[in-house]
This record gives sequence, C-alpha cells and structure tokens, in this order.
Amino acid sequence: MDIFSMDDLKRLVEGKEGPCVSIFMPAHRTDAEQSRIRFKNLCGKAEKMVAAMETDDLDVDEAMKPARRLLEDQDFWQHQSDGLALFMSDQVFETYRLPITFEEVVVVTGRFHIKPLLPFVSSDTRFYILAASQSRVRLFRGTRQTIREMEPEGMPKNLSEALKYDDPEKQLQFHTGTGGSGGKRSAVFHGHGLGADDAKDRILRYFREIDRSLSPVMRNENSPLVLAGVDYLLPIYQETNSYPHLLEQCISGNPDEMGEKELHDKAWDLIEPLIKKAQTDAAARYHDFVGTGKTSKDLKDIIAAAVGGRVAVLFVAKGVQQWGRFDPERGTVEFHRVPEPGAEDLLNLAAVQTLRKGGEVYVVGQEKVPENAAATALFRY
Repeated sequence: MDIFSMDDLKRLVEGKEGPCVSIFMPAHRTDAEQSRIRFKNLCGKAEKMVAAMETDDLDVDEAMKPARRLLEDQDFWQHQSDGLALFMSDQVFETYRLPITFEEVVVVTGRFHIKPLLPFVSSDTRFYILAASQSRVRLFRGTRQTIREMEPEGMPKNLSEALKYDDPEKQLQFHTGTGGSGGKRSAVFHGHGLGADDAKDRILRYFREIDRSLSPVMRNENSPLVLAGVDYLLPIYQETNSYPHLLEQCISGNPDEMGEKELHDKAWDLIEPLIKKAQTDAAARYHDFVGTGKTSKDLKDIIAAAVGGRVAVLFVAKGVQQWGRFDPERGTVEFHRVPEPGAEDLLNLAAVQTLRKGGEVYVVGQEKVPENAAATALFRY
C-alpha cells in the first residue's frame, strides 16, 4: 500500500495475538535488488527475534512464510518508494511503501511498533469538502495524502433535482453584486415570475436538502467540513448548515471547474494551520499545568497513565528510543540500554496506549517537546 492514514494506524494499535513483527527500512526507487537484499537481511534478524521469544506452540517457519513470499515477489520490489514498513502477526500482514526514509528497525514484541509512522500521520487530520453549485453537488473525504468522493444516500445531484416538484416554469438566474457587510459580495437574484425572496427561498430549500443528506454521514464526526462554492452561495449555505464543524473559511470559486486535486490542495491550505495551532495550543496547555500534578516527564508515570486512559496529550521526541519492558500485571517498568528479546520501545508503548484510549500524540523534534524531555504528557485528571 502506498497510503497510510490515521485509520490504518489505529487498526494496527489494536490488540493482536502472538508475536508482532515490525520492520522499517529505507528503500530504493531504482534499485530493486538492493531493497530486496536489505529486506532479506532484516527478515533473518526478525526470525531470530521471533525464535528467542520462546512462545508455546509457535512455529517460527510458519510465522515467517508471508515475509519469505514477499521476497520472491519481483513486481513488488520493482515498485518501491523511499521507505518500506511491514507489519506481520498471526492476524496481520501489511506493507506500506511510503515517501519517507526510515532508519532500519526490527522489533518483535506483543504489539506493533508504530512510532516511526507517527510523524507521517500526526498531521493527518481527516476532513470533508462539500463542493456545491446549482448544477452539481459533490462530497469528498480527505486526509493529508488522500481524497475520495462519497455518495451520501439522498443527496440531490443539483438544484433541479432537489426542487423537482416545484413549478418547472420558474427559472432562476444569479449574478454577483458588490457591497454587503464586512466587504462580502451579496447575491443578486433574477427570477422569471419570482421576487428575490422567492429565489433565495428556493436556494435555501436546496441547501437544506443537502444538509439533511449529510446528517447521517457526519452524525458522529468532529472533522472539519470545508465548503467550496461561488461567493454569493456560500453565506446562504452557512445559513442552512447544521454541522457544528463547518469552517468559516471557504474555497471560493466555481467548484464545477475544480478537479479533485485542486479541491484537495485548496482545502489543505485551510486545514494545515488548524493542525499547527492545535499542537501549539497543546504545548501551551502543558506549560499551564506544570506543577499541578496534571503533567509529567517521567516515563514510568506516563506509561501507567496511558495504560489507565489518563493521558490527554502525549509529546514524544522524534528519533529517540527507550527500550525496556512493561509488566501489565504488576504495573512495573524496567529499562534496558539496548534492545533485548521481548523488549520494546517504551515510547512506542506510551503512544500506542494513548491512541487506543482516545488521546492525542505529537511526535516532534526533542527541542519542541515540553521541558526538552524524551516524552511528556498532559493528564486528563
């Protein structure tokens, strides 16, 4: 797979059975054999680590079969990106070819090692784009990397379909006038046999039909919704909107003339500053609570709080590992200087548990971690 999203990440952090093998490596777009040889060497290392776990009834050869089959897939190795990530367990075998370079890492523990991917998805906020005109309506779901058109049940294709039971002789023409409060251009309506109030009423009813069709899709969402449309229709839609996370900023212009990529790029220009602000605000909240018992830079405290669902925000230093073991029965943590069989990166453990319990995780340069620690956490209570 060449796309990795926050949804993929959350699926990987769910509980798995048996040893979980995680392999990260740099890849070569033009040298398939070098990538394949590197992967073969890392698989050999992973096999030894799986065997060292000494899990009852574990067939090491059987566990490594999917990786060996991948080694023989010539087409796979001919189509690489800058980095390769692989996740393998009894229940999972997934590969991701991604445009970022990974350091070589092999981890075999009871959960997947996902920390190298966190910088890739920490800004991967999901958002929606509603591209609406009189002649066409489209809804897209996007992330930083992706955009996909959706087809909500009951959404009208255009104004005519939404108002198909109205008088077919009534026709509307619109043009953009000037003026209006706040420097916004106001709508001027021309209707054959209609007044301006009647014309606007038809548009309102059209947009209410759109809003109604969005409700089942957006009911449990808190993702931003970006509206794309010509200037004079935008305030009318905002008047009918019932979704609480509609952005005030819009994509201005005729959306019928914009393809998916242009809509995605313009929407991301509005979404990215929100993500950066959220991270800045989270760091400010951490500093506000220092000394109150609601923050910590002690990794033992952070892991215990993450497992207990108390971590609201976790900051982790990019490129830093802290190897060790966590005993969930006793709630104890031991630290290792180097990776050992069965050991894991405890920063990864803190991140996994925080994500599983609905917290936020930011992977940043250590200089941007509050108090310049390997990890810091803001607790819910």
